[in-house]
Amino acid sequence: MSSITLSRLAAILAALAVILGAMGAHGSVHDQLIARKSLSTWETAVFYHLVHAVVLWGLANLNHPHPSAAAWPLLVGIAFFSGSLYGLSLASIPALGPVTPLGGLAFILGWSWLAIRPPLTTAQKNP
Repeated sequence: MSSITLSRLAAILAALAVILGAMGAHGSVHDQLIARKSLSTWETAVFYHLVHAVVLWGLANLNHPHPSAAAWPLLVGIAFFSGSLYGLSLASIPALGPVTPLGGLAFILGWSWLAIRPPLTTAQKNP
């Protein structure tokens, strides 16, 4: 995946996180989350979603030597971790329960890759 594509995807994911956060804080979705006692689960989903979207955007714009190697697990983490929590918050679909830890594992893999292969600093690129 190119850095431009990743940057655009990250920006879209960040915007979506803000939209979902606002939906959880206001109106009928908020009322539904309160009735289901799942507002804190929704807020956790939004938090992880937004944090990792910002990390993806930074990864796309830091000239990382292998952005896709870290990006793919982070994207999967957003989909599986946050996506399953959104679904559990609104629909209580039991099959989504085991998906959440898989998303957490994907986040750990993405962060681990960044620990192993951190982005190059300007000084490292231009010695």
